[in-house]
Amino acid sequence: MVRTRFRFPSRPMAAILLGSLLAPSWPAPPALAQAPAATAPAAEDRRVQLANRTGQEARALHAVRSGRGDWGRNLLPGPMPTAKVFAFRAEAEAGCRFDLRLVMADGREAVLRNRDICAAPRIVVEEADLRAAASRPAPGEPNPRARVSSGTGFVVATDRVLTNQHVVGGCDRIFIRTANGRTLPAVPPARVNAELDLALLVVPGDPGEVLSFRASPEVRRGEGVIAYGFPLPGLLSSDPKLTRGEVNGLNGLGNNPGHYQISAEVQPGNSGGPLLDLRGHVVGVVVSKLHAQNIAKRTGDIPQNVNFAVKGTAAQNFLRQAGVSPRTEPSTGAELGGADVGDIANRGTVFIRCER
Repeated sequence: MVRTRFRFPSRPMAAILLGSLLAPSWPAPPALAQAPAATAPAAEDRRVQLANRTGQEARALHAVRSGRGDWGRNLLPGPMPTAKVFAFRAEAEAGCRFDLRLVMADGREAVLRNRDICAAPRIVVEEADLRAAASRPAPGEPNPRARVSSGTGFVVATDRVLTNQHVVGGCDRIFIRTANGRTLPAVPPARVNAELDLALLVVPGDPGEVLSFRASPEVRRGEGVIAYGFPLPGLLSSDPKLTRGEVNGLNGLGNNPGHYQISAEVQPGNSGGPLLDLRGHVVGVVVSKLHAQNIAKRTGDIPQNVNFAVKGTAAQNFLRQAGVSPRTEPSTGAELGGADVGDIANRGTVFIRCER
């Protein structure tokens, strides 16, 4: 399933992020589904070897590009004895970073995340790598024992939910909670664009009303905006939160032309939520906030409420490339009050649960 952990990278002047193509050399299973990746450099397919040094037979091997979410299909054509090596080829466009899962006959499994198969094409799985497999809940139901992180998303087309890629990267399964309290599973794989930090989820079962993007006029510096989402779940209440602010800048961190700088307050959990203008149209996707502690260490000053959103125009282009026609409307007429914009946002905004 699509995947989610909140990561808080520390980079110079960094922002805090808020919220496979495989061909085995044995007889191959049907082609694996794949979450589209950012453009990969041209290169030959890479040969990878996985050695079973666990002392027992393996019955399944899964290998998918890191961040894809679900495990895809079993690559093994049959049981894999201990002390044997299985070779497969990773297509060049899938990149170098892979997640691997070896499932043993006794039900234990080894999960190896974010392995660089270009730098280390031979992978050895030993007995110490094995762990008890998590108990599996009924299909389509959340696992109360899973490690969980969360974020926000919003409905952009029938059964389609847009969020940040970092919200769903690394998840084994993803669920969304709708505005009317229903829980629906997302269907892998996610369509992702790592450069934009966007992901498109397929969520059958009517996740909510489609929110409209702003078609015109262009967003101006100083315009009022509203962020809507689920910040700090588990600490704050579980209902969505609304914050108001302005578009402070028309470019993001490091002069990023794909982002707006905004003053609407956001916290971990807001990631992937809609940023709306005061007529209820989506103008951006909340993505990050400036890491105040890191900046204070570098400059001696604490930045105040510096946050970022992916521009709505960039999000629309991503959706069109994914085969989705976003709903757009000109933003005209009288401005609405914050509560009215919140009512519009609420009908199409969802809580995202990521399980590992």
